[in-house]
Amino acid sequence: MRSKLPDVGTTIFTRMSALAKECDAMNLSQGYPDFEAPQALREALAKAVMDGHNQYAPMAGLPALRDQLAEQLKIHRGVDCNPDTEITVVPGATEGIFCAIMASVGHGDEVIVLDPCYDSYEPAIKLAGAAAVHVALEAHSFRVDWNAVAGAITPRTRMIVVNSPHNPTGATFSHDDLISLQQLVQQHDLLVCSDEVYEHLVYDGRQHHSVLQYPQLRERSFAHFSFGKTFSVTGWKTGYCVAPPALTAELRKVHQFVAFVAVTPVQQAVADFLATDPQYPATLANFYQQKRDLFCHALSSSRFRVSASGGTYFQLLDYSELSDLPDHQLCEDWTRKLGIASIPISVFYDSPPQQHYLRFCFAKSDTMLAKAAEVLCKI
Repeated sequence: MRSKLPDVGTTIFTRMSALAKECDAMNLSQGYPDFEAPQALREALAKAVMDGHNQYAPMAGLPALRDQLAEQLKIHRGVDCNPDTEITVVPGATEGIFCAIMASVGHGDEVIVLDPCYDSYEPAIKLAGAAAVHVALEAHSFRVDWNAVAGAITPRTRMIVVNSPHNPTGATFSHDDLISLQQLVQQHDLLVCSDEVYEHLVYDGRQHHSVLQYPQLRERSFAHFSFGKTFSVTGWKTGYCVAPPALTAELRKVHQFVAFVAVTPVQQAVADFLATDPQYPATLANFYQQKRDLFCHALSSSRFRVSASGGTYFQLLDYSELSDLPDHQLCEDWTRKLGIASIPISVFYDSPPQQHYLRFCFAKSDTMLAKAAEVLCKI
């Protein structure tokens, strides 16, 4: 059988988590919290199940949840969205991104991605029959060179995929970045697939800038969000996509044949929780910044170069003063020898540059972060 994705194997996240388990190592590789979600949310899920919310929801998502999401967008982004025609609940942002790409691009099209980029983007682009065009972020700052992006646009360019706060680097878009993006997509009549799953995890007084807040971007964008990241329930695999009515209609045509619906009791639980505590997402930045600061401060005596993450729950560490080994080899060696697992960022590039970074997840207990930092300081 001829593979449609001949270059795709097991993801780095699966491999490193398996290696961490095999070596009984501290797993700071895969991005999931090692602490519980809010008790009220967990109780809401149990209640939803026991109250009988266990059959198919409407394809676009439970109306009660879409109404709450419209309120969230008004509260946190200052935008009004129609819950019936612009919000679609999906079984995870990855599925939403896949459906957006499949609905929008086809054979012969090109889609610009910014390297390092999350590993689900290019496979979806290839399966749609299009080609991914890679534009590297600036070294070390991981900012977008919008002139380089403009230079990569051709008559075949159909879409650009953006991600802020950015996985794996923790970089965040500024207002000027969104203005530059807006100018390009207007000039070249492009669509945007915006991965904003870490929207509430932005630090040091920064604000998250969503494509939904810029009218000329909103009219041509799919914006993707994740309950897993916001509520520390990555295993619930539920999120949502916001897009204008015409794009939403096309996304739903694909979504109905990929998963049809997201999990009903999870939807009901999130709707009930948000109705009771609509400001909960606003508490996350301080919570995670404290963890970031704990981890970075504990590494202050190490030989790593540490530039505090601007967003997400990932921290890059520059190990260039410690080793010349490739990042993928070093992270495996340290998992086996030191008992601490991380992620190499070279795997997120089409053509990795000469740099020495490993990604560590700080969505972990303070005890684990302090213990991990102690090990790293001894290198």
